[in-house]
Amino acid sequence: MPSVIRFRVLPSLTALLLTVPGAASAHAIIVSSQPASGATIDKDATAIRLRFNSRIDHARSRLKLRAPDGAEQALTAAADAPADEIDAQARPLSPGVWHLQWQVLSVDGHITRGDIPFNVR
Repeated sequence: MPSVIRFRVLPSLTALLLTVPGAASAHAIIVSSQPASGATIDKDATAIRLRFNSRIDHARSRLKLRAPDGAEQALTAAADAPADEIDAQARPLSPGVWHLQWQVLSVDGHITRGDIPFNVR
C-alpha cells in the first residue's frame, strides 16, 4: 500500500527541499505551478500546469479546483503532458480565492498531495 504525504505548497518549502541533498528524492515534489501559490490571475486564465521533480503516474493522479463557495470542479489531465507534469484546462473562474488540490503517485510508489491557493480577479 503506498504511503501518503500531505502538505501545502509554499515556495520557501519547495526551495528548501530542493537545496537539501536527498530531501526530495523519495517523493514527487512540485518544482513549479501555474497558477503559483498566492498568485492573482485573470478570470479567463484557465491553464493549469504542475511540474514535479520526478516522473508521475498520470493515470493515478488527480486535480480539482475548490471555488470560493466550496464547490468543487474535477479537472481532466491532458493526456499528452510530459512525464513530470500534470496539465489541465479549467472553465472560466469567478472572482475570489480558489484552491487547486492535487494528488499524484510518483513512480517510486509514494502518493503526495497538496493545495495551492490563488486569487481570481
